[in-house]
Order: sequence, then structure tokens, then C-alpha cells
Amino acid sequence: MKQRIITALILAPLVILGIIFLPLAWFIFALAVITLVGFWEWTQFVNSKNRTLAIIPSVIIGLASFAWINPDIDSLNHLTSVHHSFLVVGTLWWIVSSFLAVSYPKSRPWWENSSLLRHLFGILTLLPFYWSVVFLRAESMGVDLYHGAKLVLFVCLIVWSADSGAYFAGKSFGKHKMAPAVSPNKTIEGLLGGLVISVIVGTVFAYLFDLAFTSSVMMYVTILCTAGISVLGDLVESMFKRVSDIKDSSNIIPGHGGILDRIDSLTAAFPVFAFLYFFF
Repeated sequence: MKQRIITALILAPLVILGIIFLPLAWFIFALAVITLVGFWEWTQFVNSKNRTLAIIPSVIIGLASFAWINPDIDSLNHLTSVHHSFLVVGTLWWIVSSFLAVSYPKSRPWWENSSLLRHLFGILTLLPFYWSVVFLRAESMGVDLYHGAKLVLFVCLIVWSADSGAYFAGKSFGKHKMAPAVSPNKTIEGLLGGLVISVIVGTVFAYLFDLAFTSSVMMYVTILCTAGISVLGDLVESMFKRVSDIKDSSNIIPGHGGILDRIDSLTAAFPVFAFLYFFF
């Protein structure tokens, strides 16, 4: 626990500083490195004897996405149907994957023995996450250099508060398991506690960051959906690790496991938040 706290105290400020101060090009590059490591860790969830070969399809599709999306400020500030398709696909994936996690182990035979589906699941998890973060970071950058950074940080704060609220509420009041076959410690009471805390934190920081939503109702809907799907995103990765008999995705982060262990909730939250923010 001591090592976990020390690592968090070092990493959290670095992440926040990177979100706020990195130039867009460097931010895109740094996020690409993180996503690539995520793809590497995902190769453990694929039925392949060679992890190097297993990562090739994801890398090829990831590189191809740069041909579809030109990551410059002008293009990213004028989102088209191509950009929107990543958000729609990402959101649909998290609805489907959440169902797979909640219905586990009944859902397990549907995909367990398919290497193709396992590859696809990794791409659907990480690629919409990557581009949704980039879209948000670049939002209105030509007008306000830090507006996009505040949006990205806002999503992180919603997810972190939901995670903390779910932990403490689950410890204090948890009785009804969400998906006992996947993660016995996660409860419905914990989820509700996480939602409450995320609404409080989201309301405060939406005001502090001067973030505009189409209405107050839409702001609360966006916060609740983002927080709720982030908790389910953690369940989804737990499901894949359980099927693959893996405790942590790697040991790259001392006391915290791997990149996927740290961003599992964020991979779900960002596409859903971006979808609601840009569409509604």
C-alpha cells in the first residue's frame, strides 16, 4: 500500500501537468505511447503464442486511423462524420461489453475461444479511447488554449471521484453484488455512492472550469453516464483478466500493475463523455 500511495503521488501531478501544459503534438504522441503499451498488455488476452505477432493487427489499424483522421488543430476543431464514428462505435462497444461483464460467466462461451473477437475487443477498447481524448484536448484550442485540457481533466476527475466514492460506499454499505463472478468486491451500493460523489465533484468543477453544456440536465446526464460506464469499464477488464488467468496486466507501474489496470475506467469514460458532449 505504501508503494502504491507513493507512486500515485508522483504520477498524478505528472498526468495533470501533461494534460494542461503539453503542446498538442506532444500530447498526441505521449497518449499514443500509452495506448501502444495498452495494446501490448492486451496481447495477454488474445489466444496467441507470440505476443509480438499478436500486437501487429492493432498497430496496423491504429496507424491506419491516422489516415482517416488528420490530427492537426484545424481538422480536430471541425469534427466530421469520420470523427463521430469513432465515438459512436466506442460508446456502443462499452454498452455491449458492460452487458458481457454483468452477465458473466453466461457470456463467456460467446467469445472465449475466438482470437478474432479478442483482437477486436482490444481495438474497440483502446482506439476510441485514444481519439476521444485527442478530440477533447483539441476542442476550441484556437480560441482558448486550455479549454480542451479542462475537458480532459474534468473527465479524469469524474472517474477518479466515482472510483473513490464507489470504494468507500461499497466498504461501508455494500451488500448487493454487481457481478460477483467477475469482481466480488463491487456492489450496487458502491456504484450508487460513486455516482453521488461524481455528481458533486462534477458540478463543482464544471463551474470552476467554466464548462458549457446545452443544459443543466444534460450536464448531469453526462456526468452520471460517464461515471457509471467508468465503473463498468473496470469490470470489463477484470472479466478479460479472469478469463486469461491474469492478476495484473503488467508490473510497469510499481504498486499499481500495468497501464490497462490504471486506465481501464478511463477507456470507457472518455468515448462516452465525448459522444454525449459533442452530440448533445
